[in-house]
Amino acid sequence: MQLSPHFKSSEFACRCGCGFDTVNPTLITVLEALRAYFGVPIIINSGCRCQTHNRAVGGVANSQHLLGNAADVVVKNIAPKLVADYLESCYPTCYGIGRYPNFTHIDVRTGRSRFGNRP
Repeated sequence: MQLSPHFKSSEFACRCGCGFDTVNPTLITVLEALRAYFGVPIIINSGCRCQTHNRAVGGVANSQHLLGNAADVVVKNIAPKLVADYLESCYPTCYGIGRYPNFTHIDVRTGRSRFGNRP
């Protein structure tokens, strides 16, 4: 199902094949804004996760992925540091932003969190 002009529910589906693909609409809005800013496609490395898959990939017990609130993304040809910098400039007081060498985590939790490697 098409969720927005650039994202389909299948891109967020749990990788174990269980069918969990319910994404928070606010996350889609954030990702559309991110795509508009950089003007290039976004690859969803990890979106929704069921409990079993979350454990298998080493996710934390209270992961926002379990709620359909999170995505680990790669913005084509853009360094993850620049993606995280942009997201932090847009959302300085809210959401979860994780910095990793090969991707950026964004979630639309209530409240603010920053984590991961800080290049």
